[in-house]
Amino acid sequence: MKTVKISLNSIDKVKSFVNVISQFDSDFDLISGRYVIDAKSIMGIFSLDLAQPIDLTIHADNDDEIMKALDTYLVK
Repeated sequence: MKTVKISLNSIDKVKSFVNVISQFDSDFDLISGRYVIDAKSIMGIFSLDLAQPIDLTIHADNDDEIMKALDTYLVK
């Protein structure tokens, strides 16, 4: 399990993010304040405050490939 900060500050970014992580069988949670939602749920993502970076928790043993796919969304 790994937690990283991501930025989803536009509608296009949200759509492409969901498309990217839907390719993986692992579970992903987005955490914003006290809310935890399934990161593969586009409707759930739009219920969050997207103006701020969001914590993404990746529930996978080997997350190297996932991290490469998510590189454009990571807050550095």
